[in-house]
Amino acid sequence: MNHPFLSSTLRELQLFTRSWRFWTTFALVILIFVVSGPYGTFERMTLGIRLGYWLIVHAVTWSIAICLSVMAEILLRKRLEHTLARMMIGSLTAALPIGFALGAIDFAFFGHWIGIGDGFRRALVALPLCALFCLLTYMAMHRQIAAVSAPAPPASPSSAPAPAASPSSEPEILARLKPHNRGALLRLSVQDHYTEVVTSRGRELILLRFADALKELGLTPGLQVHRSHWVADAHVETLKRDGGKLLLIMRDGTEIPVSRTYADAVRTRFGDLSH
Repeated sequence: MNHPFLSSTLRELQLFTRSWRFWTTFALVILIFVVSGPYGTFERMTLGIRLGYWLIVHAVTWSIAICLSVMAEILLRKRLEHTLARMMIGSLTAALPIGFALGAIDFAFFGHWIGIGDGFRRALVALPLCALFCLLTYMAMHRQIAAVSAPAPPASPSSAPAPAASPSSEPEILARLKPHNRGALLRLSVQDHYTEVVTSRGRELILLRFADALKELGLTPGLQVHRSHWVADAHVETLKRDGGKLLLIMRDGTEIPVSRTYADAVRTRFGDLSH
């Protein structure tokens, strides 16, 4: 998936698919609707059919709202500064397709087809629900979303720009970073569902599995030293032992743990300088 917009959309959608808060909220909402049986579903449906109905309704409507919220959040970044405002526009826009999707679901369950006017009326009813959904989603996940979408701080005027790598040799992973952070790779580390990329020009969290990040390092000389850490050869200062732990000391003073699995490879690569 090379198209920037599609790649960004898929990365942000992963915020939801990997979030236990999202799935817990989704399950609780369905449970409430199944037990309470609103809109006459308690009287008209058995428990099993009611469960299937509300599961389909929420799966379809949440999917539409999330997809349009994420798309608007990405497309409007250059026009609107606040993440919530961008997401709200997408969520409210979702009310229209949701209105007609609900009509299709009701037709499947009850056999009553809706007209155009009914679809628009359902969309109007869905508007406040879409707004509420957006607010709840933002409150629960704004930190994760901000880590992916927040604009980066301007580079210091006093810092000299690092020379850009040639297109043919530049690691793929640098294309995922904001332009001012693209420099020589120093190290990668796992941070929850993110990979922290540290370069000679800054650091940035990207929503990418660590295993996939390692595949995008290109020809950069380096070594994975832990299940959660990769280091560039040029950034390693020394190797030391602290009690029973083996540590790599980086040129910026950062201590990176070395796991037993990679200890022999680390000693072979960097020499056993522990003391």
